[in-house]
Amino acid sequence: MPWQVDPAHTDVSFSARHMMISFIRGHMRMAEAEIELDEAKPQNSWVKAKIDAATLDTRDANRDGHLKSGDFLDVENHPYIEYASTEIVPKGAKKFEVRGNLTVRGKSAPLTLQGEWEGPVKDVFSGKRRVGFFLEGDIDTEKWAITWNVPVEGLGWLIGKTAHLTIDAEAVEEE
Repeated sequence: MPWQVDPAHTDVSFSARHMMISFIRGHMRMAEAEIELDEAKPQNSWVKAKIDAATLDTRDANRDGHLKSGDFLDVENHPYIEYASTEIVPKGAKKFEVRGNLTVRGKSAPLTLQGEWEGPVKDVFSGKRRVGFFLEGDIDTEKWAITWNVPVEGLGWLIGKTAHLTIDAEAVEEE
């Protein structure tokens, strides 16, 4: 059964170490997503999503500009971050693993996300069924050729080489 992601109830966030002592956190908007959910056999489900990289927001315009530049996401040439599942692996009640390919800056590499889901429930306003998904995983930025960094004496690097991705999404069943 096809489902449509509700952007008003979906959040894509990330965090990465800053100077190895704290975290930079940011958000981006889901541009579009296609979900095929087989409730009886979740392993037959799949997801394909596009994140609008230009919406990146870390609450610091200068940092956002740098992260959107060719040093990092190269938004001018690659406006979307894309993910397509290749396998859904049930991991018990309401838990699953999504294996797929993440494309950043035009480069694709495997990324596994751990997930949970809730629902479906009937929307009290529209009468349509809704389902919620929570997904998270760690991204080794060097796999996607994001290597800009500055050494920090005694601590390592200005920016950690791993980013943590979190997707909290709600989807509506299509008719």
